[in-house]
Amino acid sequence: MISQNEKEFLWVEKYRPKVIDDCILPERYKKTFKEFVNNGQIPNLLLTGGPGVGKTTIAKALGNELGADVMVINASENGNIDTLRTLIRQFASTMSLMGNGTKIVILDEADYLNPNSTQPALRNFMEEFSKNCRFILTANFSNRIIDPLHSRCTTIEFNITDKDFPKMASLFLKRIEKILTNEGITYNKKVIAEIITNYFPDFRKTLNELQRHSSSGSLDKMPDDFDETDITTLIEYVKDGEFSKMRKWVAEHTDADPIKIMRNFIDNSKNIFKDESIPDAILLYNQYDYRNAFVADREINLVAFLTELMINTEFK
Repeated sequence: MISQNEKEFLWVEKYRPKVIDDCILPERYKKTFKEFVNNGQIPNLLLTGGPGVGKTTIAKALGNELGADVMVINASENGNIDTLRTLIRQFASTMSLMGNGTKIVILDEADYLNPNSTQPALRNFMEEFSKNCRFILTANFSNRIIDPLHSRCTTIEFNITDKDFPKMASLFLKRIEKILTNEGITYNKKVIAEIITNYFPDFRKTLNELQRHSSSGSLDKMPDDFDETDITTLIEYVKDGEFSKMRKWVAEHTDADPIKIMRNFIDNSKNIFKDESIPDAILLYNQYDYRNAFVADREINLVAFLTELMINTEFK
């Protein structure tokens, strides 16, 4: 049997692991987290790494296994210092009646917190409520977290190496097969393997794509994508500043992966951009690739990327 939350629709939430053993991570990381659980206490933690690698899942699993009272704050949405001060103070200033009395504040996407106001305030919270409250910060970019917070946290970087990939991908494939079987979806194992190859180690992205493309009840072939003629047409629209035509193209290709479309511009940058504009294009790709993991509307994120290319780069 696979653990699931029947109240959730999105697979990333419905099948989110609840314990450390069910998380797909290299053993060196699992060992560390298991030691925290065995000791019955955790230090303040800073979990860093790319999007979708399991930082938030591990944070929640730790709280669950410790039997702690947990509050999760999305720092990208509730990063205002006054809001944060109120939420944390109300939660952390009272003793917990659960488990061993520990409270845990999970600050998801903490790298979005203002480094000049909110992050310094958080440093003070960690000290003020150290007797009964621990903080777990997750961040894609650890360099956006101020040094005083680094010094107050045990930092664990989710660095997935090439040696880790085969075992983790194999475990993830087995997990996906269980999910698809549980959802009553027929599938071709080779198709699943190819989708994993495209998005791994971003578990969230992979599951979202699998759910999206299996809505018909089967996943027996790779989803249709844009062909070479299509992408050439899009490039010409961007070059010519044809915003309306570009926007229409994107709307007509909602099944195509936005990252593949953006990446196509970078992979062919020497043929598309003047030499002095290639660095600008790469920086824009990096910015919108990161946002793609979090935005509510990936179509609009792609349109914004293409619009910035129109405005801020020069074409051949």
